[in-house]
Amino acid sequence: MLDSAHLGDIEGAFGKISVTDTEHPRTLRTRALTLLAIVGPGLIVMVGDNDAGGMATYAQAGQNYGYSLLWVLLLLIPVLIVNQEMVVRLGAVTGIGHARLINERFGRGWGWFSVGDLFVLNFLTIVTEFIGISLASEYFGVSKYIVVPIAAIALVVIMASGSFRRWERAMFVFIAITLLQIPMLLMSHPHWVHAARDFVVPGVQGGFSSDGVLLIIAIVGTTVAPWQLFFQQSNIVDKRITPRFIGYERADTTLGAFVVVIGAAALMITADYAARTNNAVGKFIDAGDIAHLLGRIDSTLGSFFAIVLLDASIIGAAAVTLATSYAFGDVFGIKHSLHRGFRDAKQFYVSYIAMVVLAAVIVLIPGAPLGLITTAVQALAGLLLPSASVFLLLLCNDPQVLGPWVNKAWLNVVAVFIVGVLLLLSGILMATTLFPHLNVTATAGYLAVVLVVLALLAAVVLRWMQRRSPAPAKPVPVIDPAEKDHWRMPPLTLLEPVTWSAGTKLGMLALRAYLIVGAILLLVKAIQLGRG
Repeated sequence: MLDSAHLGDIEGAFGKISVTDTEHPRTLRTRALTLLAIVGPGLIVMVGDNDAGGMATYAQAGQNYGYSLLWVLLLLIPVLIVNQEMVVRLGAVTGIGHARLINERFGRGWGWFSVGDLFVLNFLTIVTEFIGISLASEYFGVSKYIVVPIAAIALVVIMASGSFRRWERAMFVFIAITLLQIPMLLMSHPHWVHAARDFVVPGVQGGFSSDGVLLIIAIVGTTVAPWQLFFQQSNIVDKRITPRFIGYERADTTLGAFVVVIGAAALMITADYAARTNNAVGKFIDAGDIAHLLGRIDSTLGSFFAIVLLDASIIGAAAVTLATSYAFGDVFGIKHSLHRGFRDAKQFYVSYIAMVVLAAVIVLIPGAPLGLITTAVQALAGLLLPSASVFLLLLCNDPQVLGPWVNKAWLNVVAVFIVGVLLLLSGILMATTLFPHLNVTATAGYLAVVLVVLALLAAVVLRWMQRRSPAPAKPVPVIDPAEKDHWRMPPLTLLEPVTWSAGTKLGMLALRAYLIVGAILLLVKAIQLGRG
């Protein structure tokens, strides 16, 4: 454990649980109070995912394709729950952050390979949050040179209070503001039967096309983001949640998954209403333009949308920046807890403040390539997501790390399927970013065939390598089932070294090659776009 502040009482926004309270809650009332004390990390990470980039993507889907992409959101619920539930167990059982766990178990080479790219992606994402803040300010006729600095100061003040409870309460205030999506949805006069049908019947308005498939990929990419894994695990550790409360944190995460999907659906339906009423179907510009279209119909409705955009940008900036500062603390071995004040954890807070200030400054620079940054965020997120998911899957199958909490066989099957789909979508997104005129539908088919062929070849090579050098069996800790709720990962220095099978080595090398080639191509593309 790097920070002793990660031990002690659970101090949530809505309750406190003493570290000396070892009894399991018995009554419905005590269970409800326990849930209220635990709720936070799951809900915050999910609501934070409906940030400026998310709002822009959902609004584009609604304006250009009406209700027809609502089914994508329904399919994302199990993906969100499966990914984040694994993070819940890692945080509660290990007591250390995601970045440090990767560093220590797989070596600094793989650690920096995973976390280094995350730093770049997260910083660019923070810039897009300030872009959302500037768009919201424009709707109200207030200069971004006033609103953006005020937002930056607010983000710093909220985080640097030296109290986890005060920070979490502030985040819940912003989450409460997102409830404006409900009256916003009702004021958009939704067609409920139409919406219910499109939630369960896959399709794309006007038929599947390159633009439609690309937007589906964008929805997946903006809803399932790499920073979420790092944020929730570290936030669970910082909140001092232990294995005993995993069930409650699972409920928190599941609630957040449904909240994020309901919010995304509300944004799609509202954008569809704005487009149909203003004869602007298929003419998406940005989220700020949706606010103006709604304002022409009803000034209150337009204001609601702009407020939600501003609020979503602030929540997103707070969560993504904190996730990066947590990872910074993990990697460099410094104190990194919201329970500590500024004087007690200067490097942690300085890293947070520096990212917020620099991102705000970039947005305020006249002529800054904000559109290029937004595009780069989507492409880089798509590139890194399969890698982050693979590391997550490896950690959750490590008996040295999770002991009796390792993944069940059925969960591994689901997770591997999800990683495969994410890898396919990542490849499509990368290809279309580098070559915008590709036929996305055809490319998806070709990449699917390539993945199947590569999987078959890998299976053949794996069998051959296993015969030549069989992997040693991993020692599995023997745990009394009655002690499961109290089992914690031993100190990292006492764990047996990680031994990868031949198949794992082959897969990780292929993944590393894919990421390196993809990153180089993205850099070349960025230079080309920068030169016009």
